[in-house]
Amino acid sequence: MNADKHRLNEDNSARAIGVHSCSSAVEDLNALTERIIGCAYEVSNGLGAGFLEKVYENALAIELRRTGLAVVKQHPVSVTYRGENAGDYCADPLVEESVIVELKAVKALDDAHLAQCLNYLKAAGLSVCLPVNFGRPRVEIRRAVRNF
Repeated sequence: MNADKHRLNEDNSARAIGVHSCSSAVEDLNALTERIIGCAYEVSNGLGAGFLEKVYENALAIELRRTGLAVVKQHPVSVTYRGENAGDYCADPLVEESVIVELKAVKALDDAHLAQCLNYLKAAGLSVCLPVNFGRPRVEIRRAVRNF
C-alpha cells in the first residue's frame, strides 16, 4: 500500500512538472512574441508605410538584433510529403529558432495569409508565426498558433 501511494505521488509530481514545463514554454513564447511585436512597432514608427517587404525585413532584423534577439533572414525550410521533399521555401525572419515572422506590405492581412502561416508552421515544426503587415499607416499584427 505504501509503495502504491509513493508511486501515485511520483505520477502526480511528473504530471505537475509536465504542466509547468508546458506553461513555462508558452510563457516564454508569449514574452518572445511581445518583444518581436515591440520591434515591429519601432520599425513601423521609424519607416512608416510604403516600402517593399525587403526593406521592412532588413529593418526588422536590425531592430531585433539591436534588442539581443537571434534572427535568421530567409531561413530555408523543406516541405515533405510522404517522407519526400515536395519543395522548399524561405521563411521570412526566424527569431530565436522559435517564431516565424511573415512580413507583408499589402492593403490588409486576410485569411490566405493566416493559412500560409499555418502551413509554414507545419513544415517547420514550430508553433507560432506572426504575420506582420507594414502596408498600412498603422502596422497590422496577428498571431497564428499551431499545436500548443
